[in-house]
Amino acid sequence: MTDETLRVIVVDDEGPARQLLREYLADVAGVTLIAECGNGFEAVKAAAELAPDLMLLDIQMPKLDGFEVVELLGDDVPVIFVTAHDEHALRAFEVHAVDYLLKPVSAERLAEAVERARERIGRGEPAAPLEELAEDAQPERGTLERILIRDGSEVRVVPVDAVDFIEARDDAVAIHSGSAVHLKAQRLAALEARLDPSRFVRVHRSYILNVERLRSLELYAKDSRIAILADGRKVPVSRAGYQRLRELL
Repeated sequence: MTDETLRVIVVDDEGPARQLLREYLADVAGVTLIAECGNGFEAVKAAAELAPDLMLLDIQMPKLDGFEVVELLGDDVPVIFVTAHDEHALRAFEVHAVDYLLKPVSAERLAEAVERARERIGRGEPAAPLEELAEDAQPERGTLERILIRDGSEVRVVPVDAVDFIEARDDAVAIHSGSAVHLKAQRLAALEARLDPSRFVRVHRSYILNVERLRSLELYAKDSRIAILADGRKVPVSRAGYQRLRELL
């Protein structure tokens, strides 16, 4: 990778910030800027369509922030965060060995970060666990109001109010919303931790139920039950899940 050109995407919602990074990158040897994005939705689309070697990613953006972008991209694209975040977030970046540029960005620091990224990519080093990074860097994010799902180059937004139940499927989750089923590459436990516990209950090791959709419970076997949803769909309930439901209801 040291002799190859790095294809880079810059993502920042502020035009002057993108212009500054563009000017600085022009002075870094072996770098080609292939796209500029003004928001997170554009970033996901550009990453899927252009397959960049590196992304310079702002964190504080409206509609879709930098952490949500990396949640959707996973390990597909190496990232250098561009941030004005507080010390807690910066410590999280350092612990996970993720490079970042602290605003206001200097030309020297940018060149250093890009060369470090080039070396890591050349060595084939795995990306940092970005899901864990986002959790550590944002300790007080609160409960989810929407679930973001990447569908190729597009992003689907599912309000949690529209979720009926969530099912674990291998390394992904299936989010059931009416007749639609959306697959998201995420662990069920990680998603559970972000949902409102007064509304969403882990009723089974593989299922989370929106209790507002519950119509009735039926005994299935000695230690298990079946939750009947308002539309007639059925979700298994384990003994531990039944206890959680009882405590909530």
